[in-house]
Amino acid sequence: MKIGITCYPTYGGSGVVATELGIELAARGHEIHFITYSQPFRLTGREANIRYHEVPVSNYPLFEYPPYDLALATRMAEVAEFYSLDLLHVHYAIPHSVSALLARQMMATRGKSLPFITTLHGTDITLVGLDRSYLPITRFGIDESDGVTAISSYLRDRTREAFGVTREIEVVRNFVNCDVYTRNPSHVERMRPRYAKPDEKLLVHLSNFRPVKRVLDVVEIFARVAREMPARLMLIGDGPERSAAEHLALRYGIANRIHFLGKQDNVNDLLPLADLMLMPSEMESFGLAALEAMACRVPSISTNVGGVPELIDDGVNGLLFPVGDVDAMGQAAIDLLGDAQRLEQMASTARRTAQDHFCASRIIPHYETYYQTVLDRSRG
Repeated sequence: MKIGITCYPTYGGSGVVATELGIELAARGHEIHFITYSQPFRLTGREANIRYHEVPVSNYPLFEYPPYDLALATRMAEVAEFYSLDLLHVHYAIPHSVSALLARQMMATRGKSLPFITTLHGTDITLVGLDRSYLPITRFGIDESDGVTAISSYLRDRTREAFGVTREIEVVRNFVNCDVYTRNPSHVERMRPRYAKPDEKLLVHLSNFRPVKRVLDVVEIFARVAREMPARLMLIGDGPERSAAEHLALRYGIANRIHFLGKQDNVNDLLPLADLMLMPSEMESFGLAALEAMACRVPSISTNVGGVPELIDDGVNGLLFPVGDVDAMGQAAIDLLGDAQRLEQMASTARRTAQDHFCASRIIPHYETYYQTVLDRSRG
């Protein structure tokens, strides 16, 4: 198939999933066209079967806010016509589904079909889409899509409840390439000394450092661990809460035990070095960071919110706690890190969960089947 993919190319779950999906589809022989305002950060530009098309946005003085959604719709239609795309797959409803709808209508005036699929990722539904300014247009974009998928059963049900949507929403969960995200002992032996001494435990957090990720809770949890045992923390990512996290680390006197690594392209090289992932988010519609860690044999201490329980079985392949309960999460981390046998068992189960249910080799065919269903429906 020839598939156009639009996402936010920045550091966040929806962009990561869309980019990885394109890479996996291209590896299976499909022709993939990314259409967005900058190249997605996990693309190198050298992948076979992948092309990138930049969306130029006018800065004409009349526009206080450049109309990206209109420029995107125009570019979608241009790319679709020039390369004879079969369909568009847009990630994050706002504004991508509406831009795709406009592109479909533009193509229809030329006698050409351009069905589009919208994948809902989380805050486009649970936060931004519920804003009264966007709710009607978000619902419209969902209703008008030729196909809709959600990354968890929680998000599917939340969408129906919050927007009064009655249409079919296919659940296609997030995925990880289990051959890329894996624990290679020789790699760990070579790389881990850069971040922790042999007698130190190594914890990790990966996010875009937005308030919903509760990075300050990560520092609070680590401060409790650091009081009880030699330990270090890798913070991967960047965003609005980084400065506050740095100040909190200084206040607790643990700044020299935290590695602020910023945005990293190859997190698969870093995650296997850790013993434990911390994901104390206020909301997660799935929990992609935890899945990537699990595939690397790193269990997570997470909050029992949203779609996380669909990924983490409390006490089996990770641990779940109420939002904000940093005392309980800190104590659980101390207990788990101090029990080598239990930690190893949980790490093995976490890897097996990723392999059995969330590997790309299992999820990508689900997308391919859904694409074909939508294409058949639009042609019929």
